Amino acid sequence: MSKTRTFIKNLGPGLLFASMAIGTSHLVLSTKAGAQYGWLMIIPIVLANIFKYPFFEFGIRYTHLTDKTLIEGYLNRGKGYLWFYAAITLVTTFTILAALYTVTAGLFINLFKVGSISLSMVALCLFVFISAVLIIGRYRFLENSLKLVVSILFIALLVTTILVIYSGQVEAAPDFKPTPLFNEAGILFLIGLMGWMPTTVEASSWVSLWSIEKWKDSGAKPTFRQALQEFNTGYVLTGLLAIFFLTIGCMTLYGTGTELSGNGVIFADQVVSLFTTHIGSWAYVFIAVAAFATMFSTCMTAHDAVARVSLDIIGLLYPKPKQLRNRANFAVAIIILAIVNYVVIAAFSANMGQLVALATFVSFVVAPIIGYMNLKNVMSDDLPMQNKPKRWLQILTYLGIVFLTCFSLLYFGMVLFP
Repeated sequence: MSKTRTFIKNLGPGLLFASMAIGTSHLVLSTKAGAQYGWLMIIPIVLANIFKYPFFEFGIRYTHLTDKTLIEGYLNRGKGYLWFYAAITLVTTFTILAALYTVTAGLFINLFKVGSISLSMVALCLFVFISAVLIIGRYRFLENSLKLVVSILFIALLVTTILVIYSGQVEAAPDFKPTPLFNEAGILFLIGLMGWMPTTVEASSWVSLWSIEKWKDSGAKPTFRQALQEFNTGYVLTGLLAIFFLTIGCMTLYGTGTELSGNGVIFADQVVSLFTTHIGSWAYVFIAVAAFATMFSTCMTAHDAVARVSLDIIGLLYPKPKQLRNRANFAVAIIILAIVNYVVIAAFSANMGQLVALATFVSFVVAPIIGYMNLKNVMSDDLPMQNKPKRWLQILTYLGIVFLTCFSLLYFGMVLFP
C-alpha cells in the first residue's frame, strides 16, 4: 500500500479534532480578530496553537502506547484527578452542546431564510437528526462524512482567501482609528481568542477516545509515527484555517469601521456575505452550505465526544462487570444528552450567553491544570522511558502551562474584579 493510501486510511482522530475545533472559535473569533485588530492578531493565534500542542499530542501518545484513554490515565494518577475531570465534563455537558446547537440552528434560519420556524424547533430537529446519525452510523459514518465536510470547507476558504488577497486591502475610512487592544474589552477578547484556539484543553481526552474507536472500527492499529502524523495534519489544518479566517476579516473589514454583531449567528451570516462579495452572489448557496456544515460537524463531533467521555468516566468511577462502552449504552448517552440540552435551550435560551460564559470561565481556569494532568500521564511509568516526550516537548509543555496559567489568572481577575 502506498504511503498516500496508508495516510488516507489512517485519517480519523486528527480529522475529527479539526472538525470539532473549526467551529465558533474559527468562524467568529478569528474573522473578528482580523476585522477589528488587523494582522497583529496572527501572533496570539500562532502562539496559542504552539503552546497548546503538547497537551493534545499527549492524548495520542498516551493512548497509542498504553491502549488506554487519557481518562483512564487520570484514574491511574489518583481518583481525585478523575473526579476533577468529571466535574469539568458536567459543566460542559449542560452548556457547550446547547450553545453549539443554538448557534447552528440560528445559522440555518439566517442562511436559508426560514424565519417562520422557531429556533428551538430547528434545534430539536438537529438533535433528532444528529442523534440518529450517531446511533445508526456510529464512528465510521462520522469519520467518512467529515472527510467530505472538511474538504469542502478547506477548498471554499482557500479560494476565498486567495480572492481577497488578490483584490487587495479594503480602503480604510477617512476617520478610522485602530481599535485599542490593551484595554479591558481588548484583553478579554484576546483571552477568549487564545483560550479557544484551537479549542479547549479538556478536549484532549476526546482525541484519545476517538483513537481507540478508530482502531476498533478498522480492526487495525497504525504505528505511533503514523498516528502522530495523522493528528499533526489535523492540528496544522486547524491553524491554517484560523489564519484563513483572520486574513478574510483583515483584508475585507479592517479599517472600514464596519460594526460587527456580537451575536454569533448574525456575525456568521456577515461572514458568508463577505465570501459572496468576493466570489459572487452565485456562490451564496455553496458558501452557506459550507458555513452550516462547519457548525453542523462541530455539533456532531462534540455530541459524540461528550457521550463517549461521560460513559468512560462513569465506567471508571463505578466499575461494573458489564462494559459501559457498548452500542446500547452509547445510544442511551446520545439520547440523554440530546434531551437534556434541548431542555436547556428551551428553558434558558434568554440566558444562553451566561451559560456559555460559565463554561468559558471554567475552561480557562482549569486549562493549565488539565495540561499538567496530561503531562503527568505521559511522564508516568505507564509509558516506557524511550517513548516519553523528548526534552524539547517537555520544555514546551511547561511553557504552555505558564502561558495558560497567566491568561487564566488574568481572566479570573477581570471577571471577578471588573
